[in-house]
Amino acid sequence: MKKKLSFALLPLFLIALMMLSSCNSNADKSKKSVSENEEPQNLEQVIEKNVYPLPASVKVINTLSDLGIGYISGITNPVENVKNYTRRASQAINLGVYGADLSYTAIFNDPKEVMNYMGSIRVLSNELGLSGLYDESLYEKIKINLDKKDSLVSMLTDVFNSTYSELSEKNQEAITLLFVGGAWLEGMYLTTRISEAAYHISGVSGVMLDQKKSFEMLLKLCEPYENDMDVKEFVKTLQPVKTVYSGIGTSLSKQNIADITKAIDEIRSKAIVQ
Repeated sequence: MKKKLSFALLPLFLIALMMLSSCNSNADKSKKSVSENEEPQNLEQVIEKNVYPLPASVKVINTLSDLGIGYISGITNPVENVKNYTRRASQAINLGVYGADLSYTAIFNDPKEVMNYMGSIRVLSNELGLSGLYDESLYEKIKINLDKKDSLVSMLTDVFNSTYSELSEKNQEAITLLFVGGAWLEGMYLTTRISEAAYHISGVSGVMLDQKKSFEMLLKLCEPYENDMDVKEFVKTLQPVKTVYSGIGTSLSKQNIADITKAIDEIRSKAIVQ
């Protein structure tokens, strides 16, 4: 992705950097800090590797937890669906989906489901050549930190950053984008399900509105890969959300929320049933 990301995207990424900096406090400290005098390409690489977009689903789910919303069982992608994902595209998308589900079950402290989702993630990560990232030691770290939410969020952010970086370094940019898209989609799906159950809680609609920026950034990242059939197909499935978001301003009406929920349901059903 390094060669094809447009410098015109840098302002968007800088906004993302400010928004997500709290999620990246544990990023690789050995990396040289970026100064104003550095070449834009270096800045682009730092932003690409450490800011966007992997922390998004973790941050969204953590925000929902901070709003005091309880855990809702049965809304995540069933772990048994993992056997259906035989194409690399569906494996990448659903690695992102299961990553968001892992965040949800971990942040809301459901150890049994954490173990279940770790199992499904291992299957898909092995297929994509990422077996070293989702090993038994990760599960042990999650288990130890289940009652320490800040540490848990940082740890999950780090492992998703590592997934993003490793896929990118293997020149699997299209697969990386599908992974990113799957994580964004499931984060939004969980938000819409929680919104239905907790419509009275102030702040839930704000979470949904904030994701408009992430969605627009995702589409921008996909533009250079429009000739890749898997990316092209995935972007096409996102059209219902693009249509809804295009008509939204700085707040959400009940109808907006209903339209977003319907669009996300439609897209997600296609993504997890392969």
